[in-house]
Formats: sequence, structure tokens, C-alpha cells
Amino acid sequence: MVESARPGTRKPLVLLAYLALAATWGASFLFMKVGLEGLSSAQVVWGRLAFGALALVALMIFSRRRWPRERRIWGHMLVVSIFFCVVPYLLFAWAGQFLPSGLSSILNATTPVMTLVISAVMLPQERLNRLQISGVLLGVLGVLLVVGPWQLIGDPAFLSSIPAQLACLAATACYGVGLSYLRRFVSGTHNYDATTIAAVQIVLAFALACVLAPFSMLNPVQLNWPVILSILLLGVLGTGFAYVWSTMIVGAWGATAASTVTYLAPVVGVILGVLVLHESLHWNEPVGGAIVVLGILLSQGRLRWPLRERGSASEKLTV
Repeated sequence: MVESARPGTRKPLVLLAYLALAATWGASFLFMKVGLEGLSSAQVVWGRLAFGALALVALMIFSRRRWPRERRIWGHMLVVSIFFCVVPYLLFAWAGQFLPSGLSSILNATTPVMTLVISAVMLPQERLNRLQISGVLLGVLGVLLVVGPWQLIGDPAFLSSIPAQLACLAATACYGVGLSYLRRFVSGTHNYDATTIAAVQIVLAFALACVLAPFSMLNPVQLNWPVILSILLLGVLGTGFAYVWSTMIVGAWGATAASTVTYLAPVVGVILGVLVLHESLHWNEPVGGAIVVLGILLSQGRLRWPLRERGSASEKLTV
């Protein structure tokens, strides 16, 4: 699914792409928040998919890549488009009307935990071990800390934010379904690179958004330059070229190292929300986000208990 790294790819260029990807995905929640000032949630989704599809189609034409002709690929990618684009985009855009962009970006960091749990169900060969289960439980604890259910006692307005926070978690669950479906039915079964697959995915998602448009985009539109620029950046960068940068990173560093970009995106989202939108930040949100990241690191085997490390090292010496 992913292009191999080119021998001439320079390390500084890959690092720049990594930082650009983290900044773009982290800023996506800021772009959505600004876009919602003049558009409905469905209109924001339509706009980002329109500009994202335009960018990727232009890239396909410029690079002379061929579109898949197999109906099987298009059928499977239609399912991926629903769970990996249309539904989570709508959920995040709707939640953005009620939540600070920084909090949305923190909740988005639960995607790897959701993916681990859902892939264990959809991919029988990838059952969770004890270490991964511990990481998932730690991630759930972090999510509860971010949500802060104790605020229900002292803040009556907290009740109104619960549906929006649940919508964000449902969106990350959709990401988990989409990724697991992609790995089971598409990855390794074709000769197309990640850019081509991404183009198919976004084009199909945009087609679905157009089908839903007569039922979901009847709200009045109030356009200004901040709204237009936000949707343009959200589409071209966050929904278009971000896939190109991701492909470059995976090809040079591997998929595991490339996935760590999801740890930086919430940091960018929180900082931009505070600096640009002057959003308030409560102590439990960054602390809970850090615990979620620790749970992800533990579940992916990036953190191990000291005794486990010493035991494994001694085993290697005695073999």
C-alpha cells in the first residue's frame, strides 16, 4: 500500500514532512472551528472534501498515476470512505460547534486505542496481549480524565457538552473501523501506492457528500476570508497533501515510527486553540491527554516495564 523510500530522500526533508503533518492535522480542528463561524457542520465537511479531492486529483494528473480499474478496489474503498472520512468528519464538525478545538484534538488522540481494540475484533490474527490490554485500559483512564465527569456536580453546562464529546469518541471509533477494514481487505492485495488509494478514498467521500448535500446543506452561508481560507487549508492540506507527506514518512521511517505523528497533533491543536481562539484550558485536559499517549505507547510496545526488559535481556544472553 505504501511506496518504498527512495534512496535519494534526504532526512531533513522527511523530518520537515513529519513536522508539517503534525502541524496540519493539529491545526485541522482550528480550521473547522473557524469554518463553523460561517458554515454548517455538513457544509464544512463538503468544503474540505471538495478541496481535498481537487488537490489529490491534480496530484494524480501531475504525477501521471493510473486510477484503479478493479471494481473490488472501488467497492472496498467506498466502505473505507464512509468510516474513515464522511462519518467521522461529520461527527467532528458537529462536535466542533460545542467543544473547544483543543479538546477535540485531545479526544482525537484516542484513535490508536480505538484502532487497537477494533482491530482485535476485525483481525483475529492481531489479538491483544497483556501489555496491550494494559495500555488500552490506561488510555480509557486518560479519556475519562479528559472528559472530567466530576465536573457534572459543579457545572450544569457540562451536561450539554457530553453528546459532543461522545461524538468525538464515536468518530475515533469510526477511524478504527476504517483502518481495520483497510488492512483486512485492501492492504497488500494490489499494486497501487498510498497516494492513489488516498485519491480514490477522498473522491468517493466527496461523491457521498454531494449525494447527501440536498438533505444536509440547506443552511444559509456566511462567507468571509477567514472562513474561506480555513476551509481551503482544511481541504488542500488536512485532507489532501497530508496523505502525500504521510506516504513520504512511512516510506522513509516505516509505518510504526510514522504513526507517532498522532502524539504531536493534539499538542499543536491545544496550543493553537489557546493562542488563536483564546480558548480556556483546564488541568485535566492536558494531563488526561498525556495519559492517553502513555497508554498508546504501552499498547504499541514502545514502553516496557524495567523488569521485563532485564528479563528479556537475560534470556537473550542465555540463548
